[in-house]
Amino acid sequence: MTDQTPKTANVPALEKAFEILDFITTSPTPVSSATIARELSLARSTTHNILQALTSKGVLHKDNNHLFSLGSYLLYWAGRFEVERGVVALFHELAVGFETLTPYTITLSTLDFDRGETVFLSSHQGSSAIDFAFRRGVRVPAVFSATGKAILSQTPFDRVLAMYETFPAPLTDRGVADFDGLKAELDKVKSTRLSLDDGQLRLGMTCMGTYIRSQDGVRLGIAVSLSDSEYAKQKDVVGQAIIELALQIEKGLGVD
Repeated sequence: MTDQTPKTANVPALEKAFEILDFITTSPTPVSSATIARELSLARSTTHNILQALTSKGVLHKDNNHLFSLGSYLLYWAGRFEVERGVVALFHELAVGFETLTPYTITLSTLDFDRGETVFLSSHQGSSAIDFAFRRGVRVPAVFSATGKAILSQTPFDRVLAMYETFPAPLTDRGVADFDGLKAELDKVKSTRLSLDDGQLRLGMTCMGTYIRSQDGVRLGIAVSLSDSEYAKQKDVVGQAIIELALQIEKGLGVD
């Protein structure tokens, strides 16, 4: 038997993608495809294909002038240590202290501002029988989720409009139907600090949510998932508790 040293697979396209990402990271301003190809001595067709792939995944952002900069999806990678060891740990530490909320599923989410999607970061699983996949990394249209709408309520509405080429197709017959309906919901969140998914993600499930302020703005939200009957009985006490939990998380993040 002979010893064999594992060899690292040579993936030219991946190596070129890293070169492009490094170049864009060090550039003080957004750059064009032609500039990237010229400076890195890459074929224009190769550069175009890689840029399209990275942009479609949200790793890069292309502005109206067709210039490229880093996209928001990188925040999930670069900030993974901070999120998982910081905010997520704080969320779980504080959530267990709320006896009003712990019987239910409590979720912590963020918003992908490029795609207009809620991204679930973590959840506290309660005993209530809600059959919905709140696994980390699951994405849903922000306009239908409680946490998404909570965060969108703190976002200028013209930026909300820019997230979508067309309004997302409702997932259930309870889903908000258009931007006018969404704006009405967001205006209500601004006055109450509570958002509502009343069967817009899944019929029979109602989620109450609110946003969490941090040092870099509002990019996080929490929500409690209840059956429709639980919501009818507990909405007032659960609503007060979810806001209080958010305020405690904000305090833990250093927000007054």
